[in-house]
Amino acid sequence: MLERLFVVMQYLLPHQLLSSLAGSLADCTWPWVKNPFIKAFVAHFKVDMSEALEEDPTAYPSFNEFFTRAMKPDARPLDLTPGGVLSPADGTVNQLGKIEHGRIFQAKGHSFSVTELLGGNPEHAAAFQGGDFATVYLSPSNYHRVHMPFTGTLTDMTYVPGRLFSVNQTTTNHVPELFARNERVVCLFDTEVGPMAVVLVGAMIVASIETTWAGLVTPHRRRLGSIQYGKTAPTLIRGEEMGRFKLGSTVIVLFGPNVANWQAELKAGSGVCMGQLLGTTQA
Repeated sequence: MLERLFVVMQYLLPHQLLSSLAGSLADCTWPWVKNPFIKAFVAHFKVDMSEALEEDPTAYPSFNEFFTRAMKPDARPLDLTPGGVLSPADGTVNQLGKIEHGRIFQAKGHSFSVTELLGGNPEHAAAFQGGDFATVYLSPSNYHRVHMPFTGTLTDMTYVPGRLFSVNQTTTNHVPELFARNERVVCLFDTEVGPMAVVLVGAMIVASIETTWAGLVTPHRRRLGSIQYGKTAPTLIRGEEMGRFKLGSTVIVLFGPNVANWQAELKAGSGVCMGQLLGTTQA
């Protein structure tokens, strides 16, 4: 009953307004506002500040600066397996597996369309039909920078407007096509093993999504928009930072068919750290 009520409320709440208000609070630099807020957050979510480059939580100019804090250089070692696909973020594996009949498994009874996830472009989606996906959910306590799972050259970035449902186990289980309904930034890369997509999915109270090459993408954008990259396209190395969430959500990684072999021990609910081996590729 409580789960059903929570899901119903998700449809009724003013997602964009609540996220905008949260963003304003998170950007506040007044010490008497941000310091108690940060301290309470650290205590409640048991954030390990010993991993942070700046260990004093009150030293950050705002909550957002604290939330997107850098890690110490040795805090997230990168797995060096040749051809390895790295976890793009700290978090929990929501699902991973095959893309079947053009759809990605979300939870029992629910899946979503690759075409819709990527912004409705059938040409982009065609490259991933029969391929593989991995979905990583970032909880509030996690490190919230997103890194490259595999070396690639950016070919296209698409902002897809949408709702901002909360992303958690309850909404994943009960909101149909959750990840293809929420606001998101779709990044397409050309790699040595073919196309790769890294999708940064927003959620309620996510104040913004940024990429290292374009800066702040949302909340400034509100319409579907795609940018194609030619000679100016950046190439990002495996493990290099590619973006960040100010209050977090989910990263979805897609590869084409016969490319990715996920680690057998990984399953829904497995905890992962950025830089950990998710799987290997076959050229």
